[in-house]
Parts: sequence; structure tokens; C-alpha cells
Amino acid sequence: MDATFFALVALIIFFAVVIYFKAPQMMTGSLDKRAVRIADELEEARKLREEAQALLADYQRKQRDAEKEAADIIAAAEANAARMTEEAKQGLEDLIARRTKMAETKIAQAESQALQDVRAVAADAAISAAEKILSAKMSGKAADEQVADSIKAVKARLQ
Repeated sequence: MDATFFALVALIIFFAVVIYFKAPQMMTGSLDKRAVRIADELEEARKLREEAQALLADYQRKQRDAEKEAADIIAAAEANAARMTEEAKQGLEDLIARRTKMAETKIAQAESQALQDVRAVAADAAISAAEKILSAKMSGKAADEQVADSIKAVKARLQ
């Protein structure tokens, strides 16, 4: 009896025990379960990837929308600022025009008042001078009447 013979018998017994306890079916079943689990995990990973791509596309769309909205807001703000600047400029020009007109009116009034004051002073001086001259040259009741008439005439001319 050779050792090779015993090795062969032991190998046959080993295969018989393995087949009896259904080890090949258990191994194939285990491998099949593992293959199914891996396929499920791959399917779940594919679904998660698709969801992630959909979310990425959604966020990119939202980002583009937000950037467009921000650009619209900036454009509206710039237009509003330009309009307000123009309104302020126009308001300032109107204010300057009103103030200039008011100043010109006051200057004209002051000139008119000054002219009236000068005329009044000149009239008073002329009346006083005429009175002195006439009173020096004339005397009596006729002189007083002549002086009064002259004063009235000078007042009428100067006013």
C-alpha cells in the first residue's frame, strides 16, 4: 500500500464529504448572493449618481438664474441711479434759476429804491436851494407865494 493510494482515497473521501454536505452549492449560493448584492450596490450607486447629476444640473440652473437676477438688479440700480442723478441735476438747475431770478428781482428792487431815494434827496436839495435863492431875492407875501408855487413845480418834476 502505497502513500499515493492513501492520498487518493483521502482525496476521494474529501470530495465525497464536500459533495455530501453540499459545499459547492453553498459556495455558488454564497457567490450568487454576493453577485446579487454587488449588482444591487452598483444599481444604487448608479441611481445616486443620476440623482447627484440632476441636483448638480438644478443647482447650476439656479446659479445661472441667480446671476441673471443679480445682473438685472444691478442694471435696474444703475438706471435708477442715473435717473436720480438726472433729477437731482435738473432740480439743482431749477433751484439755481429760481435763486438767480430772485436775486435779480431783489437787485432791481434795490436799484429802484436807491433811484427813488436819490430822487427824493435831490428833490429835497433842489427845493431847499430854490427856497433859499427865492427868499434871498424876493420878500413879502408875493415872495412866499412864488416860493410855494416853485416848490410845488419842482416836486412835480422830480417825482
